[in-house]
Amino acid sequence: MGSTMSYDYVVVGAGTAGCVLATRLTENENVRVLLLEAGARDPLELMAVPGAWPALMGSTADWGGTTVVQTSTGTAIPTPRGRGLGGSSSINGLNFIRGHRSSYDVWPEQGATGWGFDDLLPYMRRSETAGGHDPALRGQDGPLTVGPPVEPHPLVAACVDAAVETGHARADDISGGVETGFGWCDNNIADGARQSAADAYLRPAMSRANLDVVTDALVLRLVVADGRCRGVEYAKDGETRSVECAEEVVVTAGTIGSAQLLLLSGIGPADHLRAVGVDVVLDLPGVGANLHDHPMSTVTYTARRAVPRNMGNPPGEAMGTVRTGAGAGADLAVPDLQILFASLPYRAPSLPGPENGYTIAFSAVNPQSRGSVRLASAEAGTAPLVDPDYLGDSRDIETMTTGLRVARRIGAADALGAWRDEEVLPGPGITDDEDAVRDYLGRSLLVYYHYVGTCRIGPDGTTAVVDPELRVRGVTGLRVADASVMPSIVCSNTNAGVYAIAERAAALIKGETLVKGQTEVIS
Repeated sequence: MGSTMSYDYVVVGAGTAGCVLATRLTENENVRVLLLEAGARDPLELMAVPGAWPALMGSTADWGGTTVVQTSTGTAIPTPRGRGLGGSSSINGLNFIRGHRSSYDVWPEQGATGWGFDDLLPYMRRSETAGGHDPALRGQDGPLTVGPPVEPHPLVAACVDAAVETGHARADDISGGVETGFGWCDNNIADGARQSAADAYLRPAMSRANLDVVTDALVLRLVVADGRCRGVEYAKDGETRSVECAEEVVVTAGTIGSAQLLLLSGIGPADHLRAVGVDVVLDLPGVGANLHDHPMSTVTYTARRAVPRNMGNPPGEAMGTVRTGAGAGADLAVPDLQILFASLPYRAPSLPGPENGYTIAFSAVNPQSRGSVRLASAEAGTAPLVDPDYLGDSRDIETMTTGLRVARRIGAADALGAWRDEEVLPGPGITDDEDAVRDYLGRSLLVYYHYVGTCRIGPDGTTAVVDPELRVRGVTGLRVADASVMPSIVCSNTNAGVYAIAERAAALIKGETLVKGQTEVIS
């Protein structure tokens, strides 16, 4: 084993949350921070090109892997997630959307005290520069530059008009979190190029003398002794190295990676740990439970004329959120359906489709299905068993069925007449027959890769893993701060919410709080 080094804080995972944490903590020059990342230091060239993000799936910047075989589809589903500086913010679809405030406001009801929308709003604002939006709602001087497309796609503009034609509201700022309806998404694009968390936060801070960033480093386990996390062990260049931590280890490895690391370290459900040969350090049943994600399916059309490609925009430029009341009850507070307009024929790879066309995607964004992350073995390099149980709850199937109808109504509107040729997926052979629709939902399942929930915030005595200050229950000196702490998923793309979680985590560690955008020291 290599020599042991010591830091005040060790941050595990340089994805969105890790980049924010390392940057904010090292603003104090007296604090020494180590940021560990399993992926590479240098970005891939395609990361900078907004329209090229689909090509990053399966690249060296993607952990890869698949779910276990899903009951609803009879197949395994890919589980892309970012590997490298910036994590998934370096390979995702670039939509920067908070999700409606109601999906945060249910968190305190689930035991995440102090994590409602208004509590998080100052941290949301702190992360962004969102010029042209309401400054009371949107940040004006944060590290990340976000905004709607500079040159909106004409076909997507017709899709938004079609949604309004069919009775939906037009939203001024669908990314802000206070509106439902349809409008242009904000994207994390600056000067025509993707701006990841590494670009916005980490790279400007990497010259700081009190920050060490070690890449190509696989963390093997957390070192816990006498109820305290003392540091980590990681592998690099064929050598196992040990790092001691004077203050805290902060795990920011993502919903799958953070749960996997806790389990490898003996923190999790005791029966499972014993079954795979991991010594039990702490029986914490909630670790790896509560996994969920947004299921997605699509309606795809051929186009009457060539659909232009603008590589400066992501293909999904506009979206809408809808309350349907399907599946989870008519009095549903949280919007349960998202519609996304894509200027390319996006579909499940197993389904045939056109080269020239466009897609109206739909997603049950308040899903009820829950699954788990479990270890396949005690070896850190072995991919975990990931089971989101997509469409496992019948209420999600009801919502997706309603989503298909909503998407088709928009697709058939007059506003799209100049573009629409014919519907090829699901096609005229799929009507309202329940069995046929359910079969199509399974065959066309794409999912959003918005994994959350495996280390959820909540009260003691439940399946919660962290308390409202993100401290792992039963262990001192250890926090988790990424999408895994969400008790339930926000009703839109999750990356904007992760920035806010990380900003608040940094403030909690530093003993600060933000009130109306101003920093105050907690007494």
